[in-house]
Amino acid sequence: RTLLLVAAAEGTGDLETTAAAAAALGAAVTDAEPAERKQLLRVEAGRLVFRHPLIRTAAYRGAPLGARIAAHRALADALPRVGQADRRAWHLASATTEPDEHVASVLERTAEHARARGGYAAEAAAFERAARLTPDSAERARRLALAASAAADAGHGDHAARLAGSARPHLTDPDLLARLARVRAGVARERDDLEAAHTVLVDTASDLAERAPETAARLLYEAMTAAWASGRRTAVDAVLERAASLGVEPSPAAPPYLPAVTGLARLAAGDPGAALPPLRRLFDAARNREHGLDLRERASVAGWFAPLGDLEGGVDLAADLERECREQGAVGPLPLVLLQRARARVLLGRHGCALAGAEDGVRIARDSGQHHYAAQLTGVLAHLAALDGDEARVRDLAGHLDPRQAPPGRVWGAAALPLLDLGLGRYEAALGGYEDLAAGPAGHTVVALHCLPDHVEAAVRAGRPGAALDARRRFAQWAEHTDAAWARALAARCRALLADEAGAQGAYEEALELHTGDGRPFEQARTRLLFGEWLRRTGRRSEARAPLRAALDAFERIGAAPWAGRARAELRATGESRVRARGERVPLERLTPQERHVVRLAAAGLTNRDIGAQLFLSPRTVGYHLYNAYPKLGVSSRGELARLGVGTDEELSV
Repeated sequence: RTLLLVAAAEGTGDLETTAAAAAALGAAVTDAEPAERKQLLRVEAGRLVFRHPLIRTAAYRGAPLGARIAAHRALADALPRVGQADRRAWHLASATTEPDEHVASVLERTAEHARARGGYAAEAAAFERAARLTPDSAERARRLALAASAAADAGHGDHAARLAGSARPHLTDPDLLARLARVRAGVARERDDLEAAHTVLVDTASDLAERAPETAARLLYEAMTAAWASGRRTAVDAVLERAASLGVEPSPAAPPYLPAVTGLARLAAGDPGAALPPLRRLFDAARNREHGLDLRERASVAGWFAPLGDLEGGVDLAADLERECREQGAVGPLPLVLLQRARARVLLGRHGCALAGAEDGVRIARDSGQHHYAAQLTGVLAHLAALDGDEARVRDLAGHLDPRQAPPGRVWGAAALPLLDLGLGRYEAALGGYEDLAAGPAGHTVVALHCLPDHVEAAVRAGRPGAALDARRRFAQWAEHTDAAWARALAARCRALLADEAGAQGAYEEALELHTGDGRPFEQARTRLLFGEWLRRTGRRSEARAPLRAALDAFERIGAAPWAGRARAELRATGESRVRARGERVPLERLTPQERHVVRLAAAGLTNRDIGAQLFLSPRTVGYHLYNAYPKLGVSSRGELARLGVGTDEELSV
């Protein structure tokens, strides 16, 4: 029984350590013989292995408390201080029943080791246990605060909030108070209580303004992002007014958070000229790793690629952040990063890759309890289904979105429905949807801004060009202040849609010139489709064929079925028939979402172990998914998979 208890407490099957600890308690490895005869445990490859985890649990839980403590103490003595310090620390902690600063300090070092490895859950557990063993109340609160921060990074928001609540009354350190404010605000955002989120951040910033102006500036920025997300101008104005009243003056070397507070307020007020320069400075700081911004800070800033129009920069930054999250095991910020990467890919027309990333993001967000990010990623999936013309899936996904959610949680789903109508030629319905989006609480969001060209097209095609004038003006004003050629191309397209016959051709040609090399093949194809339609309606059928052919080719390559149908119909109206393309796309729709993701990574050359590390799967599970995917794709090996091109074309390269 002593030997079984020590083996159960040791936990890893290390025969040498178990034998040494058991010997200290008067037992020996030879005492395992009765248990071996009963097939309770066996020696396998030099390790002690219990036949079933429940046997190990029974061996441990069935022993008296004093015996369990003695086993852990013996194991701690048996483990070397070098090379096994972390295991030794946990056994010391398990053998300690009252506050002990020495053991708490050893556990804190274990937490720091876990942080260096990116093991946030292990870090949180070690800091929490160290706190429980800490005699001094201030030191105990410090360790609880660090545990709360690590638990938030691990994606355990509710537990992080409980730890933060225990620590906060006993803290005075500005950095720790700011960490706890961010933890509490993050949990409030998860519950869609954005008012509570920006309130706790602003109140903490006020408390720290004199002692720690740079920390206060960051909290004010995060408060402004929460107010922005709420869709309430009164909240945005209140945060701006509070920031001004505090008179915070960070050093010139500090991250440019405070100017970004004003920038976001100006963006909400519809003044892109004043809004974009400070947002650009902050975004560039995140991309270039300036000012020592950490992973969560950079993830928070990454989403501003969209108002800046810097889609490629958004994809690149999100790719870097995703890699860091996966390498470090930072599940907490990962759904946000996957959301930003999926959005950038959608806007760039890389729909297949966006689909895989969004599906992965929904799974991770749900598994980690981050339901507000799961909702936003579900909205991205609805948007992609609209581009594919899959009405049943659009309505199913949009139906899963709670109308009571804050605007970010439902805006992509709300935008998917009019996009579906626009692609299917239901222009009145599309116009109504875009008008509702612009007038609703999400009308200030960047998604709504990017929908304005669709709003213009829907109004013109519905025979109500007057309903497009404000949308055209707002988009043109924003495009003028970006460095993005694609934005100016869409502004020119909007102008062409509303121009008379004398001005339309020049505007379309300007748009197509700006589209050259802009990295948005879907929008370029839509401009060609509209230009071809206009040429055909003005009686220039032969001239219309070239842009219509190019548009159809792009839509078929991208997989935008309703738009391809429109282009095919227009081409037919010019007197040229084109049969529906077959066999041009790899049949990825036959795969499950997980198989699709595994296949893409395998085709890109990653091993099963590397794929598993990225997707949080075992190598064996990766192999299982590949085994199921091969016959669906008509291949039998990795080499054939690579030749399909599912991991190497432009769409999948990011």
